[in-house]
Amino acid sequence: MADFRLRREEMLDGERLRAMLDESPARAAQAILIAAREGEVEAQALLGQILLDGQGIAQDQPLALSWFGIAARQGHLMARNMLGRCHEHGWGCVADASLAVRHYRSAADGGLDWAMYNYANLLATGRGVAEDQARALSWYRRAADLGHAKSMNLLGRYLEEGRFCQADPDSAFEWYRRSAEGGDFRGQFSYAAVLASGGKIEEALVWLNKALAAGNLNFLRVSGEALLHAPHPDLRALAPRFSQRAVQLQNRALA
Repeated sequence: MADFRLRREEMLDGERLRAMLDESPARAAQAILIAAREGEVEAQALLGQILLDGQGIAQDQPLALSWFGIAARQGHLMARNMLGRCHEHGWGCVADASLAVRHYRSAADGGLDWAMYNYANLLATGRGVAEDQARALSWYRRAADLGHAKSMNLLGRYLEEGRFCQADPDSAFEWYRRSAEGGDFRGQFSYAAVLASGGKIEEALVWLNKALAAGNLNFLRVSGEALLHAPHPDLRALAPRFSQRAVQLQNRALA
């Protein structure tokens, strides 16, 4: 029978606990719980995440919210960001975009790129805060400068369209490229679109296939519809694959 005992230093090591989640979720959850109770802030944030996801432990969104709060009060920026996510989406609480704004802004001011991105999203859509596209652009740019791939794609879109900034197609192309290489499926689609418009169809197809493999349900639906109207037949031929993948993801979610 396997020995699942852990040394104390393992239970208090956030990086070790994170690695264990892939190896043995149930064992990792046990260790994370112990470390969180010992006051290890990284474990407290991790406990909030696995409770939110139901990874190795029964899903419990209100308890996840509580542990995110405990870690956030100790200065953990991602836990603060996750408090924002919970309040934005109503995970373990009543949805409250204004509270989400407060948490995102706090973590963004602390230098967390994901919080900058989330805060910018609310500014761009006017949820929980007055819509302010110029400030949203500023925060997307700050996150992009830190290497945040999703923000790179959105910064590229502002620059390509010249929205609330001087249009700069060359810079937009570069940000799309960096976003695509950073693994963002929307960035991969954006980069492919610019490549295709320049006649580089083979390169565009490579990135479209990467976006197809990584994209979520809504992205696949919208992108598949857009590809139906693409000017090049090789691009249009990809549209059914996007639609089929969307159906697979939907069926999996309903199973």
